[in-house]
Amino acid sequence: MRNIVALGTAALFSLAGFAFPQNSEPVAGPLPARYRLRTVVLDAGHGGKDRGCAGVKAREADVALKIILALGRQIEENMPDVKVVYTRKTDVFVELADRAGIANKNNADLFISVHCNASAASANGTEVWTMGPHKTDANLTVAKRENSVILQEDNYKERYNGFDPTSPQSHILFSLYQSAHIVNSIRFAQKVDRQFRTTVGRPSRGVKQAGFLVLWKSTMPAVLIESGFLTNRQEELYLNDKTNQTYMASGIYRAFRDYKNELEATSGE
Repeated sequence: MRNIVALGTAALFSLAGFAFPQNSEPVAGPLPARYRLRTVVLDAGHGGKDRGCAGVKAREADVALKIILALGRQIEENMPDVKVVYTRKTDVFVELADRAGIANKNNADLFISVHCNASAASANGTEVWTMGPHKTDANLTVAKRENSVILQEDNYKERYNGFDPTSPQSHILFSLYQSAHIVNSIRFAQKVDRQFRTTVGRPSRGVKQAGFLVLWKSTMPAVLIESGFLTNRQEELYLNDKTNQTYMASGIYRAFRDYKNELEATSGE
């Protein structure tokens, strides 16, 4: 922390026009290494006793896992320099705090969580979410539905600092976290949304913000992707198809590739 403060102070003095003494000798040291996106954590929402939302046949936990596994394969095959970590690779229940914990433990550079949506039978389209203040009741509704998973966890009030998934006030409070990573979270979210709309050809409901617990404690850029509505029969049929799951994963992969290349190119300037 002291080193960070010292570097920040030196940078501020430089920007403000202050100069260090002319006769001071420069301190030799290694040049800063270029940024490399080395680790991504892939999170399939729900699982095990938590099936998530459902259509006539498809279950959210199953569809999300298949998309995540397809995404992971594409990254591993095309980017051998990137470490891919999964919060789950089988049908098991993982608590929300543990999902972020896996990302933090592995010093991840990006956290991607995939889910399916539920609403009226006519609702359709993808949504890409980042942590932030919800601006509409509809945004709050999605966050409350996804956050209600913690009701299946033991001692959730203690573990989540008294968070109440039924309380709008709790969601407002937790939406304030992740502010340090919001710029890159939105940057990646916009790339995913663009790929869904253009390359994959999916209807889009845009990039949005709300207070998602699964993103709350992650100490890196993070997004939650709603791949479509299982309560819409046409979208359920689309999302429950293996080929379309691969298409969806390909869209996320291309967004990930572009995001990685952009960040690494910028850091080298």
